[in-house]
Amino acid sequence: MNLLSQLTTGHVIGVVVTFIVMTAVGLYAMRKVKSSEDFSVSGRKASAAVISGTLMGTAIGGSATIGTAQMAFKYGLCGWWFTLGVGIGFLLLGLIMASKLYASRVETAPQFLVGTYGNAIGPISSIFTSIGIWLSIVANGLAFVALLTSIFSITAWTAALIGIALVFAYVLFGGVWGTGFVGVTKLIFLYFAVLICGIMSYVMMGGMEGLFARFPMHPWFSLVGRSVNQDLAGGFSMIVGILSTQTYIQGVLSAKSLKEARKGTFISAFFSIPIGLGGVLVGLYMQANFPTAPSESVFPIFIIKFINPFVAGVILATLLISAIGTWAGLTLGISTMLTKDIYKKFIRPKSSDSEVLLTQRLMIVALCIITVIMVTGNVGSLIMGWSFLSLGLRGCAALFPLLGAMYFKRWLTPAAGVTAALLGPLADLAWRLLNPHGLDPLYPGLIASLLSLIIVSYFTKKKPQEAPVKIFENAPN
Repeated sequence: MNLLSQLTTGHVIGVVVTFIVMTAVGLYAMRKVKSSEDFSVSGRKASAAVISGTLMGTAIGGSATIGTAQMAFKYGLCGWWFTLGVGIGFLLLGLIMASKLYASRVETAPQFLVGTYGNAIGPISSIFTSIGIWLSIVANGLAFVALLTSIFSITAWTAALIGIALVFAYVLFGGVWGTGFVGVTKLIFLYFAVLICGIMSYVMMGGMEGLFARFPMHPWFSLVGRSVNQDLAGGFSMIVGILSTQTYIQGVLSAKSLKEARKGTFISAFFSIPIGLGGVLVGLYMQANFPTAPSESVFPIFIIKFINPFVAGVILATLLISAIGTWAGLTLGISTMLTKDIYKKFIRPKSSDSEVLLTQRLMIVALCIITVIMVTGNVGSLIMGWSFLSLGLRGCAALFPLLGAMYFKRWLTPAAGVTAALLGPLADLAWRLLNPHGLDPLYPGLIASLLSLIIVSYFTKKKPQEAPVKIFENAPN
């Protein structure tokens, strides 16, 4: 459904004003970047507000808003699992991982793994997690293009090029400062948007009485409305994804203190969990009143039909930037791993700080170009299919090796870590190919990773002469 004919001057002004504000904030962040460490972990000076902006600005994207409304439109309350899983993931990140990560003083998750399992695990982890994160970038690119082309009469190529232009403004110059500052600004707009739409939907439906009158309890008001297997797996996938993704770990590593790091994750958890309810209410309202509407467009249709034109323009722009925020934040995570863990370590070990910073920015440009090619070549494909594959690869490559390095380091061997990082994602891919309609591939992948850690550690031993990895030399006691 093309909504161009329903747009007014007020809509366009709202969109343009919002884009200008967000772009200005992103460019302002460039002034804080003086080194590669400033770019990747904000010079370790980030406050809880900037950290929460980075975390939520990346996690709360097109899937958390447009995708939640789409799922609620089709299945009901189980559409809440996306932001519910994200919130639980951030809570666990602060409770069980933040202290270990912050004390390490590293810049990437693979660097942390190297401290326990040796140098061999670094490139393996970087490559698999980068591929997984990139698949999620493609998913967000597809969501952005789908939304933009449903509102304006433009081609997928044009929409994708607009997307990378916004990614550049968002993160290319500001790095974590860009994702953090713009993340905070975007979240203010986003909460404003979801609050307005959710309350309006609730009131127009006649409150709880109206909702219960129009929909039966099951499946519409059940968190497992599709099935226990599908919906619980979806929530678990989000938790695993949060705990295994460089971008969210990078947010913790950028903190000026452990207290700020934890506070940032807890703020993110607190605000992530309820945000999906606004999208759920919009989806239910649209199902009750416009059941033939295309599911992927129910949120923008609601906005244009029922919201003041200027405010609607602001909300539409915010939804677009939400997708861009996730796209940009994940791109930053990949560029950091590839630059710090592969380029700096294996290709140009003696490269200067300015060269590393330039390389990371060029890496972002290259990733965006590749993403545009993939997105425009796969328009109309299943967005969540890309997302699930992404989450599986990330979690299976990194989750158990990370937790093992944090809490069971003395019992684990380098061979075990390398095997787990390799077999976990391979098992995920194999299960997906051999049994695509059965148990979620995330579970076999995680089991393979865990068993690899335990069994290989049992049959191998650490060399007595092994010394701590250099990156831990400056870690606080």
